[in-house]
Amino acid sequence: MHVDLNLLTALDALLEEGSVAGAADRLHLTQPAMSRALARVRHAMDDQILVRSGRTMTPTPRAVAVREQVHALVQQAQAILAPERDIDPGTVERTFTLSWHEAITTAIGAQLLATVSRRAPGIRLRLLAEASTDTNDLRHGRVDLEIGATTPEQADISHTTVAHDRLVVVTRHDHPITDMTLDNYAAAQHITVSRRGRLHDRIDDILAQQDRHRHTVAAVPTSTTALHIVRHSDLLVVVPEHMTRSAVHDLALRVHPLPFDLAPTPVVMAWHQRYDGDRAHQWLRSETAAALVVLC
Repeated sequence: MHVDLNLLTALDALLEEGSVAGAADRLHLTQPAMSRALARVRHAMDDQILVRSGRTMTPTPRAVAVREQVHALVQQAQAILAPERDIDPGTVERTFTLSWHEAITTAIGAQLLATVSRRAPGIRLRLLAEASTDTNDLRHGRVDLEIGATTPEQADISHTTVAHDRLVVVTRHDHPITDMTLDNYAAAQHITVSRRGRLHDRIDDILAQQDRHRHTVAAVPTSTTALHIVRHSDLLVVVPEHMTRSAVHDLALRVHPLPFDLAPTPVVMAWHQRYDGDRAHQWLRSETAAALVVLC
């Protein structure tokens, strides 16, 4: 049986107003159109619904029996189809999965968790490390929010560049190199941070353009690991300045500017477009972005 759900709206108005004229005004229809709707309701329900009683119309027993149910259904439908209103984060019960660069998690994880705990105690966060290969986790719903340094190429992935962080050279505090010239940098031994284990990155390309090359002895997956290794060696590592500031301070390391020009690294937040209008997701994105902006 094909059911025209528009008839529920018509029936609700008829039962609330008790007249064709009143229902027509309520739904902004002409009286002939409302009369036709009543006829269709009567046919569908096999009941007169409203019958003439003098100058008024009286609901039938069937109409009285379904009046509250019909009104509730129409209200629910209107709530479902209406734009989502601003939410109170304190009422949200939800788990979000976040895939971020380890340095970002270290830098803002504690602040974000404190904000969530205070303002949205029903929200839980799963903080995952970046995958070692490109994935479709956002598209398939395995991850709700990613933060990285590259702009997504997929059309269905929304993104925004929240901030930029410049790269710096970090050494142990008593490293023999005190003046980080291009020659000193190229002559030193290095460690790279790469979740894929890459020993070569864009810095090597820049050095090659200046007839220089560096000797990279190892690649490690996280900035924290690299900084601990640097603390106990003569190795150099290049890391984002603001994202690693706390760890660099705690380990009493020394920061040097790069001896060549390199554009700051973007901090890109990405999510699937199905969450564009999701109020809880919007709130989490806003709080995450605020933490990153303050940091950078």
